[in-house]
Amino acid sequence: MIRDTSHQDAVLTPAPVHKLKRRALWVGGAVAILALSAAVLGAWTSSEHSVSAARLRIAEVTRGTLVRDASVNGRIVAAVSPTLYSTAPATVNLKVAAGDTVKKGDVLAVLESPDLSDELKRETSSYEQLKAEVARQHILARKQKLLAQKEADTAEIERLSAQRTLERYESVAQVGVIAKIDYQKAKDALNSADIRARHASQAASLEGDDVQLALKTKVNELERQRLSLANAQRRVDELTVRAPVDGFIGTLNVQNRMVVAANAPLMTLVDLSKLEVEVEVPETYVADIGLGMNAEITLPSGKATGKLSALSPEVVRNQVLARVRFDGEQPKGLRQSQRVTARLLIEERPNVLMLPRGPFVESEGGRHAYVVQDGIAVRTPIQLGATSISAVEILSGLKPGDKVVVAGTDTFENAARVSINR
Repeated sequence: MIRDTSHQDAVLTPAPVHKLKRRALWVGGAVAILALSAAVLGAWTSSEHSVSAARLRIAEVTRGTLVRDASVNGRIVAAVSPTLYSTAPATVNLKVAAGDTVKKGDVLAVLESPDLSDELKRETSSYEQLKAEVARQHILARKQKLLAQKEADTAEIERLSAQRTLERYESVAQVGVIAKIDYQKAKDALNSADIRARHASQAASLEGDDVQLALKTKVNELERQRLSLANAQRRVDELTVRAPVDGFIGTLNVQNRMVVAANAPLMTLVDLSKLEVEVEVPETYVADIGLGMNAEITLPSGKATGKLSALSPEVVRNQVLARVRFDGEQPKGLRQSQRVTARLLIEERPNVLMLPRGPFVESEGGRHAYVVQDGIAVRTPIQLGATSISAVEILSGLKPGDKVVVAGTDTFENAARVSINR
């Protein structure tokens, strides 16, 4: 039988110095634990609330470039979507249906207007009548000119005859062959013939001016009637409604064979080759936005960029409508009235103190923030500057590296100090 080695063991008594060291270590550890407990207890008793860290979102204050922007909702609309109207009271004969694709110049509807058709016939008849009167006036003008010229030529022949008679009398008057009284009568006859010839010539000239003026008046009446006829023809041509652009029929406002009044809407034509984004901008951003501002549109197929091209002058339900035009080529696969989101890039602020945006901006009104110091959230006055979708600018109250509670402060109840449990 083998025995154990217990008879070989010897009990060693520790030296007094080792006992003192061990006792000192135990005492020092106890003092440290008591000090830490006292500090934790002091912080706990100084805070008004205690919140779990899992319910909070804490962010760090940094310095960088703040892109000031605004997130808005919008929808895809056609930049060109003309509404076609009836030009006169008429009966509508539709040639298309809603959703049909049409090309520029295609007939969309034909309007029946007996009044305009009758007016065109009257204007055509009046034009033809004036046209015949102008032709007749041309003949009368030539006739009157010939008569006036005939009288002038006759007067001139009489003047020449009187002049030759006087010349004959003058050749024999010197030798006393004829009486002096006959010589004087010949001179008077020549003067009278001169006067008649001169007056006849002037009368022919005036007659020519008169007939020319009368002809011009008739020609002007014919031109005026031609314009009236052209206007009547244009109004009749407008009864045939044609597509002004390529696109498709968006909305039909009338039914076939329906009687409509003048200026009544017939249909809306949508041009899908030129689409824009109509966004609803909150009233608070209106003072900061302007035409030409860059925008980023989020589409199902990705992101696209554009520029603000139009801004409504009125506010409707605290919203202002604006139009964003795509940069470059239009994205594929867009549909009319498709809902999208857009981001308006208002400005960039370089080298500023920033903090991620969170509910604390609204809950504290941007005047206070909770800064985390040794597990305690301390309510600190701050001043905010520009804000964006994801960040806010810090003007005062914080410094780079500070830890700030940006979400979850709704349970703090505006307490000055709040303990955060890990």
